[in-house]
Amino acid sequence: MLYQLHEFWRAGLAPYTYFADAGAKMYSSNDSWLASLPGAQRTAAAFELMYRLGKDYEKPEFGIHQVEVDGTPVPVVERVALEKPFCRLLRFKRFTDNEDKLRDLKDDPSVLVVAPLSGHHATLLRDTVQTLLADHKVYITDWTDARMVPASQGPFHLDDYIAYVQDFIRHIGTDNLHVISVCQPTVPVLAAISLMAAHGEPLPKSMVMMGGPIDTRESPTSVNNLATRQPLSWFQDNVIHNVPVNYPGQGRRVYPGFLQHMGFVAMNPERHQTSHWDFYQDLLKGDLDSAAAHRKFYDEYNAVLDMPAEYYLDTIRTVFQEHLLPRGLWDVAGERVDPSKIHGCALLTIEGELDDISGQGQTRAAHKLCTGIPAADRKHVTVEGAGHYGIFSGRRWRTQVYPQVRDFIAAHAGRVESTPGRTPKKKPTR
Repeated sequence: MLYQLHEFWRAGLAPYTYFADAGAKMYSSNDSWLASLPGAQRTAAAFELMYRLGKDYEKPEFGIHQVEVDGTPVPVVERVALEKPFCRLLRFKRFTDNEDKLRDLKDDPSVLVVAPLSGHHATLLRDTVQTLLADHKVYITDWTDARMVPASQGPFHLDDYIAYVQDFIRHIGTDNLHVISVCQPTVPVLAAISLMAAHGEPLPKSMVMMGGPIDTRESPTSVNNLATRQPLSWFQDNVIHNVPVNYPGQGRRVYPGFLQHMGFVAMNPERHQTSHWDFYQDLLKGDLDSAAAHRKFYDEYNAVLDMPAEYYLDTIRTVFQEHLLPRGLWDVAGERVDPSKIHGCALLTIEGELDDISGQGQTRAAHKLCTGIPAADRKHVTVEGAGHYGIFSGRRWRTQVYPQVRDFIAAHAGRVESTPGRTPKKKPTR
């Protein structure tokens, strides 16, 4: 009944959040006489803090409408390239009327960004996508909130996730495709490409794996320890619940987003408490830029989705408890996953020095498994001073990580960069 009780609580809280939102506007708007009363700014700040703590956070938009290519603004349109019950494959298509620039854009490598299905929406990778668009044709997996998927669509297992990745790769085509997996999907992506290699299918030109749990026996973190302290039955009994009747997925078994969010906050409660207090103080001081940054971060951070129970439990067992991939014991749909069969697909692994979610060595472990890839086509990067999110979002991603990702992709797409930025020179295909 926990999910149902949460819905009752959320519905009961809704009138108070609406009132708090209205109060914040009445005591801060230039058009309201209430804003001229003594203490109006403090009252407005308190109301807004109350509103943001109690409001329901919907899935954000990517909101990428334009990128800069070679110093020129280029319009971007978000399109659905392929749709499945539990995921949409999105394409961010760039447009220009300049024929020469259009030819350059068409020659750019294609990148499939496989976003994590681990609580937050794919929009968490907005900065990743926007940066990649300067030099690449970009696709991303936009996973669907499981509570919005009718139970009639059936269950969704980790094996299904792997099948989805394979279908997306085949749909895009592997001629000049590079797959970037961020965090959780490094494991199913490696499995998907390993199985395609075993079948003799064409493979992407490269895999870029960022902060993922390939082998969680390496430098285990508190997240890894949580998954191993309890038996699988504990997770099934304590965090899996039925979707209530007010959603399309009513009756589906899920790991609810609100429980995941509680777990995120519990990892560092003091930091979030301080952040909200600073937000209140920024409103009092009139520091609108800092307040806007707080809103932007928490609009994303607080927007969570439900995960299918089957997929979540499969991941706990396969990745964190039994370590089937690094032990060479993982069977998917009756076939053994063997990364050593991968040939003709380069490998770049990236880890953050201060990553407290995927510890150092966990992603690098992919090199021990992909023995069929020559050493010349494999590379590892440890980003100094970077935490988990810093390797794919923010200043370090844009200035330190992305140039290496761009150059690695270019080198294995038959192109090399002579200087930072675009204007690549051609070189013979590898």
